[in-house]
Amino acid sequence: MTVKAQVEAVYRSESRRILATLIRLLGDFDLAEEALHEAFFVAVERWQQDGVPDNPRAWLVSTGRFKAIDRLRRQARFTPLLQEQAEALEAVEWSDEDVEDDRLRLIFTCCHPALAADAQVPLTLREICDLTTEEIARAFLATPATIAQRIVRAKGKIREAKIPYQVPSLAELPERLDSVLRVIYLVFNEGYSASMGADLTREELTREAIRLGRLLLELLPEPEVMGLLALMLLHESRRPARTSPAGELVLLAEQDRALWGAALIAEGCALVEQALATRRFGPYCLQAAIAAVHAEATTAADTDWVQIVGLYDVLQRLVPSPVIELNRAVALAMRDGPLAGLQQVEGILARGELLDYHLAHSARGEFCRQLGRMKEARQAYEKALGLTQQAPEKRFIERRLAELSG
Repeated sequence: MTVKAQVEAVYRSESRRILATLIRLLGDFDLAEEALHEAFFVAVERWQQDGVPDNPRAWLVSTGRFKAIDRLRRQARFTPLLQEQAEALEAVEWSDEDVEDDRLRLIFTCCHPALAADAQVPLTLREICDLTTEEIARAFLATPATIAQRIVRAKGKIREAKIPYQVPSLAELPERLDSVLRVIYLVFNEGYSASMGADLTREELTREAIRLGRLLLELLPEPEVMGLLALMLLHESRRPARTSPAGELVLLAEQDRALWGAALIAEGCALVEQALATRRFGPYCLQAAIAAVHAEATTAADTDWVQIVGLYDVLQRLVPSPVIELNRAVALAMRDGPLAGLQQVEGILARGELLDYHLAHSARGEFCRQLGRMKEARQAYEKALGLTQQAPEKRFIERRLAELSG
């Protein structure tokens, strides 16, 4: 492997951890991002001469930190206060042993209540997981320009309000938890079902979300943290079976369950039981319970759809949502037949909800197909095809359309 390839590999695996540490050390998002890129630029040249260091992450953090201090000293000729900032940063001592929780610290900073709610998650997804503004915009059904503006404003607020880069005290944690859970779950979802691109999944994101979930559970062993971690583990257990060897989408009912991860299922189900036993569970616990029912069925035909519909009923009462209603409609169709599911989906769309959500139109197309209403099925699948930007899903819908035309 060439040195350049090694640098690129380190960037893919370590850059967000390095950035989180630089933000902690430098106290400024933009300065840390500039330092990160300068450090990797220097690494390409220096590592060719000196070889790859034993601890590339520590080397890159140190190099980025000194590059940032040098930058401030150069600019201090025009802004004297920057000289004081440079001296203060130079006096800060750091150890590579401190960096493991830096991304968790950064999540809580990005989810600080002083920040606008609609900026907390985009900022964290951008800074922690390196999602592009386009990917985040897809998750929020917003424009990239809108997301970019939210991120810029949030960074400015953190700088101006001197929001601390730290994990909150135990007394403050519960009120900050909902936003953090939402962030971690959005990271997982982007990895489990990528919003766009050539691949259905992005394993590095699901792995990162699960790691963050484990860290959070160590910090705060609350039922909803258990529920979220369980939900991610149970979904992740299916990932190897969700695509064919050629990268094509495989529906849940058609997946080879022998490929499902038994260890992940066992851990996830144990967490679900532990969380439900507290009787203080919320939406993540309920979603995890639904995933556990799927995981415990040895075949698709053995799935307890009565229990799943009942769990969706409770979930919908707790957190009313058209997406939950859509998922319930799919479960209802499995319990009572495609007409029952179609009526629910058409009711959602008639209210003007989920009109731009491709999965709603895909579900409608599938129910119409099963009912023999082929013209309506084609129209629904064509609508779904125009809305999805993810290659395997596009190919799946195109195959469905070809079958309907055959």
